Amino acid sequence: MTYSCTRREVLLGGVSLSIAMLTSSPSLAAITTKIQRLVSSCGIEAWFVRDSTVPLIAMEFAFGAGATQDPTDKPGVGHMVAGLLNEGSGDLNFKAFHERLDRRAIELSFGSTHDHFCGGLRTLEDNGDEAFNLLRMALTSPRFDPADVERIRAGVLARLRHYSTDPSSLAGRKFLEVAFNDHPYARPTAGSVESVPKIEVADLKSHVRRVIARDTLKIAVVGNIDPEVLCKLLDKTFGGLPAKADSTPVPDVVVAKPPQRAFIPFDVPQTVMAFGGPGVRRSEPDFMAAYVVNHILGGAGLRSRLFREVREKRGLAYFVREHLVWRTHSAMFVGKCATRADRAGETVEQIEKQARHIAEVGPTQQELDDAKCYLKGSQMLALNSSSKLARTLLQHQLDKLPINYFEKHNAVVDSVTLEDAKRVAQRLWGQGLLTIIVGRAPLGEAQSSPVPSVTTPPPHTEQLSATPSPTLPKKPN
Repeated sequence: MTYSCTRREVLLGGVSLSIAMLTSSPSLAAITTKIQRLVSSCGIEAWFVRDSTVPLIAMEFAFGAGATQDPTDKPGVGHMVAGLLNEGSGDLNFKAFHERLDRRAIELSFGSTHDHFCGGLRTLEDNGDEAFNLLRMALTSPRFDPADVERIRAGVLARLRHYSTDPSSLAGRKFLEVAFNDHPYARPTAGSVESVPKIEVADLKSHVRRVIARDTLKIAVVGNIDPEVLCKLLDKTFGGLPAKADSTPVPDVVVAKPPQRAFIPFDVPQTVMAFGGPGVRRSEPDFMAAYVVNHILGGAGLRSRLFREVREKRGLAYFVREHLVWRTHSAMFVGKCATRADRAGETVEQIEKQARHIAEVGPTQQELDDAKCYLKGSQMLALNSSSKLARTLLQHQLDKLPINYFEKHNAVVDSVTLEDAKRVAQRLWGQGLLTIIVGRAPLGEAQSSPVPSVTTPPPHTEQLSATPSPTLPKKPN
């Protein structure tokens, strides 16, 4: 899983198009260069790859607290902050700030996930001084002018209202509620139509003051810049931030035990299903075995069991996919599928059958070998730009991996045995699935049995309102 955040990017005019083209240029050669660990005179640490193939600097960074720090009754504060940091800072209002960005074709973006407040910067090397200075201003002196706050708030609310009519978003929102109950992970990062209007400027300033600090900062930079020059820019950009964050501790949590099932009646042409369950945390020895065996069941490409059985053989759905999600305080696997309402029951049954079968029997040796080959190759092919490489290096830091993990990755994949894969498959899918179904009822046999307690082996079915609070589309975490 690669690191990702909600982004707001500035791409205007022909010069910005040139940057977009440059960021698409291959930077795989840079990976063979030793990744450097830089520490500035102010103690700002960064992982750095010097890439002289294009005149570009790409930086990704993250602070170690995110939407879990939103007030319980005001989810969406961090998301609003992310939307406002590049809307004006210091003595530059919205118009002046964006004129500075546009003049040099600087891309500056921010985002808030459950665990992190993150950002990205892309600039031509000749404009590095100005780009880093604008980032410094955005982080240290955001304006939060009333007109800008209301404009961003209106945009967030418009998207939330739109997603309240999107069955995929409803399924994702309900899945988090079932999986995490009253834990902060159950709250949508973008907030709700009820919470966003209550957010005040004081909430935004408090979030910046408590979350954006040097002690939790992780940075990755890829580009054509001298390391000494980069260290000076890092000092100027981040050195003035508070030394320590004032975040509220977040407890670890285990995803709710399956099997459980919830149904949301919703009058849409297609029925959408979100399914998942407890996963394997990134720090656990079983993680790579889980990553490999999950690819066999529902990963990318056309060879997963779910793809073959649900789409290829039966034509039940255009897509079906499952992936691992790991967070600082929990882990899960999550899948999604959409089908015709009259075939929803059959689709749910087939997904559950495939999960049950791999839990009981495990993968074949051929499936394991094919999955390893795919995962080793795709890791490198996916890093085809400076920005993607920087995001991956940042994710490695957040995952607490060694700086030379690229060199070890293939060996770690190869070390997964068939016994490991079978054992972890039983761990992941042996208890069944948490399944959320949104669409036209009834679901036939998949919903015809009596409603038992959630602690008994048969799935629990819960009738819900057709218009629950909305959420933004799920991003990789």
